[in-house]
Amino acid sequence: MWVLFGAGVVGLGLFVLAVSGNFLNLFGRMPNLKTLENPRSELASEIYSADGVLLGKYFRENRTPVDFKDLPQNLIDALIATEDVRFEQHSGIDAKSVLRAVTGVLTFSHNGGGSTLTQQVAKVLFKTRQDLNDGSLNGTGKIGMLITKTKEWILAIRLERNYTKREIIRMYLNTVEYGSNSFGINTAAKTFFNKSPKNLSTPEAATLVGIVNAPGRFSPVVHPDRSRKRRNWVLRQMAKSHYITDAELAQDTAKAIVLHYSVENPSKGLAPYFRAEVVKSLVAWAKETDHDLYADGLKIYTTIDSRMQEYAEKSVAEHLALQQKWFNAQWKGQLPWRDENGKVIPDFLNIAMRRTQRYKSLMNQYDGNRDSVNFYLRRKYKMPVFTWQGEKEMMMSPLDSLAYYKRYLRAGFMAMNPLNGQVKAWVGGPNYKFFKFDHVRQGKRQPGSTFKPIVYTAAIEQGGYSPCFPRPDVATTFPAVAGRAAYTPKNFEGTFTGRTFTLRQALARSMNSITAWLVMKMGPETIATYAKRLGITSPVDAVPSMGFGTSDCSIFELCGVYGTFVNKGIHTDPIMVTRIEDKNGNVLREFVPQTREVLNEETAYIMTNMLQASTTEPGGTSTILHTGFKFPYEIGAKTGTTSNYSDAWFMGITPDLVCGMWIGGEDRSIHFRTGAYGQGARAALPLYGLFMQKVYKDKSIGINTSPFPKPAAPLSIELDCSKYYGGQRDTIPYDQKMQVPDASDLDDKDI
Repeated sequence: MWVLFGAGVVGLGLFVLAVSGNFLNLFGRMPNLKTLENPRSELASEIYSADGVLLGKYFRENRTPVDFKDLPQNLIDALIATEDVRFEQHSGIDAKSVLRAVTGVLTFSHNGGGSTLTQQVAKVLFKTRQDLNDGSLNGTGKIGMLITKTKEWILAIRLERNYTKREIIRMYLNTVEYGSNSFGINTAAKTFFNKSPKNLSTPEAATLVGIVNAPGRFSPVVHPDRSRKRRNWVLRQMAKSHYITDAELAQDTAKAIVLHYSVENPSKGLAPYFRAEVVKSLVAWAKETDHDLYADGLKIYTTIDSRMQEYAEKSVAEHLALQQKWFNAQWKGQLPWRDENGKVIPDFLNIAMRRTQRYKSLMNQYDGNRDSVNFYLRRKYKMPVFTWQGEKEMMMSPLDSLAYYKRYLRAGFMAMNPLNGQVKAWVGGPNYKFFKFDHVRQGKRQPGSTFKPIVYTAAIEQGGYSPCFPRPDVATTFPAVAGRAAYTPKNFEGTFTGRTFTLRQALARSMNSITAWLVMKMGPETIATYAKRLGITSPVDAVPSMGFGTSDCSIFELCGVYGTFVNKGIHTDPIMVTRIEDKNGNVLREFVPQTREVLNEETAYIMTNMLQASTTEPGGTSTILHTGFKFPYEIGAKTGTTSNYSDAWFMGITPDLVCGMWIGGEDRSIHFRTGAYGQGARAALPLYGLFMQKVYKDKSIGINTSPFPKPAAPLSIELDCSKYYGGQRDTIPYDQKMQVPDASDLDDKDI
């Protein structure tokens, strides 16, 4: 008998050695010492604002670890009582549990698991059931399970030699899955109870410990009754191990599970459009440097100011909701997709649908059978839809959904510090969940008159013109050339006054006639060169109409252009990330803004001063910032409107903040009918006012309210043009000239 016992012990030892060394590749790999000393689990990378607020995460497994000191005792007690009551007594393997488990494997019975907490850590950290399951014997039923268990026993012993009990508990709680895409106790506590682990009550801690055994089966969201029974069983185990009293047990088991459930996803939190844009450059950086953005637990520190971002998102929502009311009232009972002559575009929705991924997928699925595709495009089902009163569930077909969303106005908003290029706020659309397309950098539209300052910059610096240079408001005609007819731009009002205006007045009033004359004098090629110098990276067509912003560009680009004026002629590329750290706080990369001098300081200041004229000159397009919003500080501004009011733009500058915004339909054919609603001064400017009201009010931001700084050297060009006005100065503010929309027929149902 002793001989048999000895032979069994020797055989077991040889088997363990064979598994440990993967003899003849029969048993699969085992982690080496380095891997054992630095076990790796996927950690979510976190992205922070400049003022230290967590904006969001990038992850495959949403896991953010916590230190042992942040784990409450009730959570540790619940875990030990439930999963490994002899945890403090064993060295990785519990003999009683092993005997029970081996018997169960060999007899196909279910006498309970044999895994200690340490073995469970080994299973999760080293993926013994997946990554290490690659030996030729692993897939053979009982033998395969015995091999896997043996690996976990070996790893458990090695873990106990390398780590303390506290470290093993921390590893376990930080590693295991709790369901709802939450990995680790930190994420689980936030997902189910919106708490940090240290603030969990005993019933809450017991609920989370109970989930781990089978996240799908014991989820309090999907199976609340089953989860409560499981929680109460955990509580009874705690009482059995004397971690809680019988009175506490009775009290805790009587309580309902009260959830504050919220699953983290990219659509939630501040700055979702910004985060989606940042990830593009981060993925490229990670690939170059052999990092995994979604698993390495990186800390990404951005330039965003969480306060400004919150104000920008609120302002866009407030402004767009009102604009949508105007828009719906104008097109009530009519189709808004119109051609240049105001006629409904035939087959508009069907053509638009053919460009969607849904249509392409259906065509592929049904081998190009249009009847089948059309059937499913017209089949109605319940779907969540966006409204300005909140998300609602409606019965719609994909074609209905397309028509519904085509009617919604879109927006883009960006704020940047021109002195260092740091982006402070970024809103790419109405709602990231429903409108993924980003209108700050991804979207490019005709900038309209917001392009005009580039024309005036060229005229002042290269043409030698002064802001006080007089020019009559008369037609300028570009002669016909091969392939292009003669071209005579008209003013916004469609007429010419014949009166003389200074260039300062002309820019303030956004007069097309004088801009056209400057384009003719300077030449389209010169204007295109200045556009590139100042930061327009999109293609610019050197044509007579270019002065009115006929070449598409982005808000992102225009903010760089206007920032050059404020920053004394130094162009600073907008920057979004300042540094990246690894999970231990070591700096991996620091980012500095790219700068270049593109204008002399005097020209930059003259342009800044001329942009102020839009807010101070009688007849200026942005005087409402002082007369309506009552801002007492110096502000430079420029409005922009394109043909048929397809695009409404506004650019605003202060000494340390440049803001750019655009309002319009998803398609250029969807727009307001009249300038009373659709011009930049109406559809875009108020958004800036709403945002700056909040920014100026929040003294913690410390926005600079001083005048724009003047150049150190005396100016060689006169800026006070008042003596040139004579008796022609218009005293009626521009915003009072325009027809005011009638809101009498609007209510919440119009959204």
